[in-house]
Amino acid sequence: MKSGLIVSCQALEGEALHSSFIMSKMALAAMRAGAVGIRANGISDIEAIKKEVNLPIIGIIKKDYDHLKSYITATKKELEALIELNVDVIALDATIDADIELLSSLKKEYPNQKFMADISIAEEGIQAEKYGFDYIGTTLVGYTEHSKKLDKFDVLREIIAKTNTPVIAEGNFSTPEEARKALDIGAYAVVVGGAITRPEQIAKKFVDAIKK
Repeated sequence: MKSGLIVSCQALEGEALHSSFIMSKMALAAMRAGAVGIRANGISDIEAIKKEVNLPIIGIIKKDYDHLKSYITATKKELEALIELNVDVIALDATIDADIELLSSLKKEYPNQKFMADISIAEEGIQAEKYGFDYIGTTLVGYTEHSKKLDKFDVLREIIAKTNTPVIAEGNFSTPEEARKALDIGAYAVVVGGAITRPEQIAKKFVDAIKK
């Protein structure tokens, strides 16, 4: 996967654009704009996107479990579904809330598969490197209880300074300026999602500003 912009093409159930066809077209638009990769959620979306673009895909499966805090490729069931689909990179929750046994065994069981660790604090990124992850992403900064007060750029800087693994900036990098700043700090790539592919969020910013 080349360095540059990765576009997250996701629309969850209940959202207006929840459709594998629409997500495949979002990915096509991102590719035409110059994106170097796509991040996608769910088997049907990934299959549709693979037919539309030839970019590397970071695949995940989001699923809530009553007994787990993790929801991004949280169990071996989701992992094996993505392995079978032959996704370029598989991202998993690699926070302290995740299944440590699963994380630590990934590269032993699937040595030829590339993995991305979705973390929320620098210490989790350092641990992910020890597990052998190919990429570390700041995806969950601010989304876990222990990272809510942290600044995404501070976490990004610390992980880059303390690891040798390529670090992908992800999680509320919502403007071109923020994306550029992340790369200038030393991020290998930057993932942008809602600011590009979620028109409801984009439209609401305009509506809220107008109402003021």
